[in-house]
Amino acid sequence: MNQNEPIGILAVSASMHRSSVTRTVIESAAEQLKQRGCRVDLLDLSAEPLPLFNPDATYESDYYQPLRQRVAGADVFILGTPDYHGTMSSALKNFLDHFWREFSGKLFASVVASHEKGLTVTDHIRTVARQCYAWSMPYAVSFVDKEDVKDGEIVSAAFRSRLEMFVRDVRVYGEILSRQRRADLAGTDPGFLARLR
Repeated sequence: MNQNEPIGILAVSASMHRSSVTRTVIESAAEQLKQRGCRVDLLDLSAEPLPLFNPDATYESDYYQPLRQRVAGADVFILGTPDYHGTMSSALKNFLDHFWREFSGKLFASVVASHEKGLTVTDHIRTVARQCYAWSMPYAVSFVDKEDVKDGEIVSAAFRSRLEMFVRDVRVYGEILSRQRRADLAGTDPGFLARLR
């Protein structure tokens, strides 16, 4: 990756709700990242629902290779989910189940709609990242429906500030990790990415 090449970000909205606050925040983050020169692909799982992952059939399914190309082309994954019973939505878990090599050496960043700060949700996403040899941001952004986001708008100045910090860190650390990942894949040094050469 040369200095001028933008990083690729796949921003995933994993809420099925018609008027999803998760989607509002993911779209805001995606727009801010575009304004900062990133290449952003928005995957709204309510508009592009995925069949349930089936290891016996998924890899030969028509939808899989186009989706895999989108995932493989990303350097960073922003994963937006509501907090359902202390964990991620089934739509997000299903998306994550489809891949693992494609996540290796890349950055996961979590956005959680939660009345409980989304801490266990974030831990579960970090567990997936660790199992797939991905990196994860040391923090997530969580927010509360109707307090931070209302009627399709971010209404809380404090949350807006946290989201700006998050967007900045996703871009900065995404670029650093992306550069190192490309160097590791092109090199001969030992390291956990050597198995993907």
